[in-house]
Amino acid sequence: MNYKLELNTQEPNSNIVFHTILFDSFKVNIVERYLGSMKFQPKLCEVLFKVRTLDDVLVNRRDGNVRIKIKGDDFETYQNLSKRLDSYEYKNKLINRKDVEQDYVHFILSLVIANYQLS
Repeated sequence: MNYKLELNTQEPNSNIVFHTILFDSFKVNIVERYLGSMKFQPKLCEVLFKVRTLDDVLVNRRDGNVRIKIKGDDFETYQNLSKRLDSYEYKNKLINRKDVEQDYVHFILSLVIANYQLS
């Protein structure tokens, strides 16, 4: 499955960061909320994501809700993957960027498959 990863769509001086993963038939919008200053060691406190069609129509989860809040062990895994995407090594191409991106996308895709009925 082909995908395009769009990272760090952010308003100036905002504690909210948006990421988007575009797939062939749908997209995943990810919202990260941080505590503290974004200029000095921000702390990730909450991650939400929604699935939309390419026409921006929200897709409902199996339980009828629209968005998912990442919690518990999944939150810790997400934090680690997010840190790798924001690392010095990733930004300066000192590690294989494709592997880091694939790990991130596969993790999000596993959450999408577990919570949404995609047809």
